[in-house]
Amino acid sequence: MNELNIFLGATVADAAARPLHWVYNPKKFKKYIKGKREIVFLKKNKSPFYSIKTGNVSGYNDIGQVMFYTISTSKKKSDILKNFKKNIIKHFGPGSNYWRSLKKRKKYKKIKWKKPLNGPWIHQNFIETIQNIKAKKSITGGTKVNESDGFCAALPYYFLVSKEDKEVKKVIRTVANSNINEVYGLARLKIIDLASKGEKKPVQKFIKIYNNKYFKEVISGIKKVLRLKKQNHTVVCRRLGMACSDPGNYLSAIHCIITTNNFKQAIIKTIKGAGCNASRSNFVGAYFTALNGVKDIPNGWIKKTLPARNILNFLKKN
Repeated sequence: MNELNIFLGATVADAAARPLHWVYNPKKFKKYIKGKREIVFLKKNKSPFYSIKTGNVSGYNDIGQVMFYTISTSKKKSDILKNFKKNIIKHFGPGSNYWRSLKKRKKYKKIKWKKPLNGPWIHQNFIETIQNIKAKKSITGGTKVNESDGFCAALPYYFLVSKEDKEVKKVIRTVANSNINEVYGLARLKIIDLASKGEKKPVQKFIKIYNNKYFKEVISGIKKVLRLKKQNHTVVCRRLGMACSDPGNYLSAIHCIITTNNFKQAIIKTIKGAGCNASRSNFVGAYFTALNGVKDIPNGWIKKTLPARNILNFLKKN
């Protein structure tokens, strides 16, 4: 059950970044953090798109929470994927806070966007996934965007259920059905896994072990990032990708990983990278928890993270 701490790290990291999620304007971002001793868990929401209670997580980590709940309530391993799809519809579909926010969002499109939406933000992949589950498609993930939703869904599955590539790929494609989603999602998980096994330089080890056709593009990107190691992280994020999509999102997170030593430092750096920092924080937070152990997560941060309670309760019982 120690491996569940890796998901805890992702959860805390996402919650820490969430109030500054999706701020793309550098001037506004600087203004929001100016003079603040702490830029994590800001009490006042600064995301221009949506506003939820501080301590809650973005949709990226929330899909992982749905998977974690599914794993903890499923009696058989063979039921997990089927139950996961049901729980996606319950948590994100009609009647949920996410779905109500989507209805509001459609109204917002007809007027000038003046303030953040009050409520959670449903991702494109989840909208498509719900439609595909209802249409009884065999592979239900969205195909229009290459974001890290698939990785976030697979993270608890990988460390609590199975690390078999075939199974993990199926989980990723249940939420995000494209080659980029699959390859970059699996690459994240492999690097976190290497960190959990005590590798001193997991990113460099990944290059040596997985130097094959499947990960060719990923490795080429990592080598590019390694050449940028001495450059400022925020500047590198603007160059490689501040947004949600891979490969940019993945590469910016890799830059943080290779230029930082601990959880707290890494998440603050990721937040300062701006843009879709919440999604990058899931990867970075999971990585440093795997590398340094749960002791690396500031205890005060764990206490401020609302979904952390479910994870901690599960750890106590098991």
